Amino acid sequence: MPGPSLTSPVVSTQWLADYLGSDNLVVLDASVLPYTQPNGQSGYLSGHEQYLIEGHIPGAVFADLVDVFSDPDAGLAFTHPTADQFAIAAGSVGVDNDTTVIVYDGAAGQWASRLWWLFRTNGYDNVAILDGGYKKWTAEERAIDVGHIESATTVFATAPRPELWVSKEDVEAIVAGTSSAALVCGLPPKEFAGEDGHRARLGHIPGSISAPAGRLVDRESNAFIPEDALRATFAPVLDQERIVTYCAGGIAAASDALALTLLGHRNVAIYDGSLNEWAADAALPLVTVG
Repeated sequence: MPGPSLTSPVVSTQWLADYLGSDNLVVLDASVLPYTQPNGQSGYLSGHEQYLIEGHIPGAVFADLVDVFSDPDAGLAFTHPTADQFAIAAGSVGVDNDTTVIVYDGAAGQWASRLWWLFRTNGYDNVAILDGGYKKWTAEERAIDVGHIESATTVFATAPRPELWVSKEDVEAIVAGTSSAALVCGLPPKEFAGEDGHRARLGHIPGSISAPAGRLVDRESNAFIPEDALRATFAPVLDQERIVTYCAGGIAAASDALALTLLGHRNVAIYDGSLNEWAADAALPLVTVG
C-alpha cells in the first residue's frame, strides 16, 4: 500500500504532524554540519551525532549525505552517486518504491533539497521536503526524539533521469553560446561577486544570475518566502526554456532547483561539479563584480 499522497515537493509542519506514523511514510534527516579546516578551507561532517544527541523528528531515520548518498570514488565531495549506489542507499534507510519520503535538515533546507533532487534524478517523485525544516518544527514546540532509529533494509528500483544533470562540457557550451540555457548561481552574494570564497579562483560563471539559496527562506520561520518573492528572485530566467543551477558543489543549487520547480518550471538541471570543478580549470572563465 502506498504512503500518503503528495501534491507538492514541499509539505508543511502541520502536514507532517498529521501524517507522522502512517504506513509507508519515511522521514529522513539529511543534516550536514559545515566546519573550517585548519588550512582555512571549508569542510563538512555528517550530522549524525547531532541527530543522536540533540534530537530529531520522532521516527526520523538519518540519511548520510557525506558518505552514503554521495559517490565515494569521485574526486569532488558530494558528487551524486551512481544509480546502483543510490538504490542501495535508499534501501538502507527503508525506502522502497511505495514509500512516501519527507526530508528535512537542521539548516535552511539545502541539504534536504539535495536529497530530494537525488531521488528525483533517480526517477522517484513521491518525495517532499519539510518547509522550514527542523528549525520550524522545534520553534512550534512539536515533539522530538533522541537516539538512533534503525530502519529495515528494503529494495529500491531506480529509473535514472540523466537529463537532470549537466557536465562541465555542457556548461562550457552554454557559455560559448552553442547550447541554450540560463545559468543560476545559488551561492551567497559576496561569493557570486568574487569578494569571498575559499577556491583558488573566485567569481561566477559568465552569464549567470544570482539567486542565493539562503535568501529563498524567511529568516524567522526558515520556510520558503512567498511565491511572489520567489518569482521576483528568478524573474530574469523564468521565461527560459531550460535552466541550469550551480553553486560550489551542487548543494545550494538544489535549493534553487526546488524553488524553480515550485514555480512550475519543468526543465531544470544541476551542474553537479559546480564551481569546485569549474574554478579548478584555469582555462575556464570566471566573472567578478567590483
